[in-house]
Amino acid sequence: MSDHTRLVPMGVDLTTDIEHRPDRRPQFRYRARVRWTDPNGGGRKSASSSVPTEEEAEAWIARMERAAARGITPKTLTMTLTEYGDENWDLAMRGLETTTLDPYTAGWKLRVTPAIGHIPVTSITNGITDRALHSWIADGLSVSSVKNSLAPLVRIMEQAVRDGLIDFNPSRMSGWQRLYKKAEDELDDPRSLALADWDALDELANALVERSHNHYRGWGDIVRFAACTAARIGEVSGVRVKDINRFDWTWDLCRQTTTGPGGLIDKGTKGKRRRTVPIIEEIRDLVNWRMNVVGNDPMARLFTGPRGGRITTAILRDATHWDEVVVSLGYEYLRRHDLRHTGLTWFADAGVPIHVLQKIAGHGHITTTQRYLHPDKSAIENAGRTLSKHLAADRQPAPDLRQATNAGASTMAEAPVRHLRLVQ
Repeated sequence: MSDHTRLVPMGVDLTTDIEHRPDRRPQFRYRARVRWTDPNGGGRKSASSSVPTEEEAEAWIARMERAAARGITPKTLTMTLTEYGDENWDLAMRGLETTTLDPYTAGWKLRVTPAIGHIPVTSITNGITDRALHSWIADGLSVSSVKNSLAPLVRIMEQAVRDGLIDFNPSRMSGWQRLYKKAEDELDDPRSLALADWDALDELANALVERSHNHYRGWGDIVRFAACTAARIGEVSGVRVKDINRFDWTWDLCRQTTTGPGGLIDKGTKGKRRRTVPIIEEIRDLVNWRMNVVGNDPMARLFTGPRGGRITTAILRDATHWDEVVVSLGYEYLRRHDLRHTGLTWFADAGVPIHVLQKIAGHGHITTTQRYLHPDKSAIENAGRTLSKHLAADRQPAPDLRQATNAGASTMAEAPVRHLRLVQ
């Protein structure tokens, strides 16, 4: 239910202040706060937000002042998508039949809120919706499941437009079925997105380091580690020293770094699927070196940026001039996530059984894993030759009648005699 005691009537003035807190983490250095007097006798009310820069604090206060002028509560303005959806669900879904509402409810609870429910309504963009869509497709959802996830999101965001929280609905994606088809085609052949071999990976890693500021070696280490473990960049960012077992050379993959309220946060892996990943011989020296760099502190991050900060796919892209580098190497299509495609393709080509590959990948559906097993043309040709050889081995050569005659009647008698019978 709405908290009507916190409604800000039109024309009520807000008292604002910005506090600089240099002892806090960078993303929480500035606290922006607004306060107002409740005209209904409820005393003083306030709302605040911690941001990394003074400019962002001023922008937040400006948004609050505009909201107060329109009569929107600061509480509502700072609501996450999950909070706002739960509070306005009945209003946003009015007029729907039960047969439609039930799958919308399932899509909202099972897919929308786990993917982007933590993000404030006012911070959701077209890009965020687009990435959520692609993550659902990557999980192997059907077109109807994607539709039943997007539809309630669009309705909730439309309600936010009517409430004045946002100026337009960023979740209205015209032609999203085409996006689905494009992403689906890409996922049908993830092998085509993989680097060819270790030399290609090494060349890419070295080029990214060379292009980065001060030639930071860590960027190359991150790229090699991500490809050889078939991991996402956020998962690589989440690795801590204690997650690495150097006795059997495995990685206990149990967390990832992702965006959240207030900045980057660590949380469980995608789908909450904890998994064990082998660390191959080619990157063991790299891992040992990284452990020495961080001093073997069990809680230390194994991979960080040059200033010790957490990394994301966007940070890796910008710091290494990724787009420029991959084009120069002839990999115009290559994205950071394709390092994961590379690792899974290599594992598949090495003959790793599909059920093991599924565990390494953390896929929820084995059909997703099977896409990495698509054979190339040479493998198909080899399969044809193998079948021909097998069939040839089963065939006996036809008897030579001239040799049989020379050998005498006794030899001919040994040949099998077949009698045909007319069946009416």
